[in-house]
Amino acid sequence: MITSNGAALPAWSVRLIGELDVADQRAKELSAGLTTEQLNWQPSQGAWSIGQCLEHLCITNEAYVPAMSETLVGKPVFPVQEIEHGWFARWFIRSFVEPSAQTKYVSAPKKIVPAARVEISVVDRFLHSSDTARELVHRAGDYDVNRIRFQNPLVPLLRFTVGTGLQIVSSHDRRHLLQAERVKQSSGFSR
Repeated sequence: MITSNGAALPAWSVRLIGELDVADQRAKELSAGLTTEQLNWQPSQGAWSIGQCLEHLCITNEAYVPAMSETLVGKPVFPVQEIEHGWFARWFIRSFVEPSAQTKYVSAPKKIVPAARVEISVVDRFLHSSDTARELVHRAGDYDVNRIRFQNPLVPLLRFTVGTGLQIVSSHDRRHLLQAERVKQSSGFSR
């Protein structure tokens, strides 16, 4: 893969594009053949449905990607081969974003809480948000994503590097697609 200035994409860009491709495939497989009722089925009161997981990802991507994209405007071209997270970013991703047994459960900020009922078009919306994120990863391959910072659109007091923000988008996709897969595997889910 080639950047906009003709150089090979950095390793981190290739990795994140691959992760976004996998997320798209998982979302397609997860939603294939679902009715609107199945998409909105919740395993328990207050738990998110498959559709709500997808909408949450859409809303988050639609907030993060433009915020990161805007910060690249006018910055000098200076690609880096890997994303380097500071201690706070590593802790944040490990504690709140990356799917694992150590991930803390916190309520989503109100800005990114999904609707109570979601239409089947949420799948296409998710795929579109992934395309937009993939385009940004490709474009950001020309920049030092370890130095350019953006204001977190969900928690304005936080500022992350663009590299951290892009990793958050990918890890967040994994987390909530795994959640949606668990919903589909629930004993009460009608197939």
